[in-house]
Amino acid sequence: MPRIGIVTDSTSSLSPTDAEREGIAVVPLQVIIGAETYTEGVDVTADMIAEALASFVPVSTSRPTPDDFLAVYERLAAEGAEAIVSVHLSAKMSGTLDSAVLASKQASVPVTCIDSMQVGIATGFAAGRAATARDAGEDAIGVAEAAQRAGESSTVLLYVDTLEYLKRGGRVGAAAALIGSALAVKPILTITDGLVVPLERVRTQAKALARLEALAVEKATACEQGFDVGVQHLASPTVATAVAERLAGALGLESVGVDEVGASIGAHVGPGMISVTVTPR
Repeated sequence: MPRIGIVTDSTSSLSPTDAEREGIAVVPLQVIIGAETYTEGVDVTADMIAEALASFVPVSTSRPTPDDFLAVYERLAAEGAEAIVSVHLSAKMSGTLDSAVLASKQASVPVTCIDSMQVGIATGFAAGRAATARDAGEDAIGVAEAAQRAGESSTVLLYVDTLEYLKRGGRVGAAAALIGSALAVKPILTITDGLVVPLERVRTQAKALARLEALAVEKATACEQGFDVGVQHLASPTVATAVAERLAGALGLESVGVDEVGASIGAHVGPGMISVTVTPR
């Protein structure tokens, strides 16, 4: 069975420890704050993003270049990989997948690029599924299919204090219908067909978070063979931890993981964002 390398990008929210343990290479995005360019996972934090956004300093992101991906693909090949599966955030939100595809055409080993149709930890769960399939002895096709299934079956639920940051970055998709009334409602969003779209509207943060939790529990309990669940936030650790504790209680789990989103996602969602991701096993 050929050795299979697995690659993802830094929007997947994999910690260096988790990525190393799972044998997943992570290609970082660039984050631009004002006139300075930073590398996600190296010299920029989500707290820096939150502070910049609160101070009205321009923040944007830039995808990795094809050369960035090619360098990682060739390193994995030199280390013995005979095939590579590269799992990335939705192509409708970023050109990252396009860069991966361009690099795959120059790689010295076969590379299969997967559009997870998701973002954040949902992409991380998809890459993790690929690693599990590889370790179980699946070939490159089986590994790629495992990642694709995980992305397609994942549910991402997001609460944001305001849609303004998603609007600025052009990531709001069909949720633009909510912009006009954003001050009057607290939107619950989801990812559908690779885009951020509105799911429900409620009047207060408390009601929004309660509904977010109820929807997540509904999705998780419908997973007949188990699930992975995670909570993410930007500059709201106390709220996120409370959401995770309530989810754990409702789902009968010892705990639910809580992570701050990476800088590249934080640049588009803004401070106060809370998300819950459920991925069936």
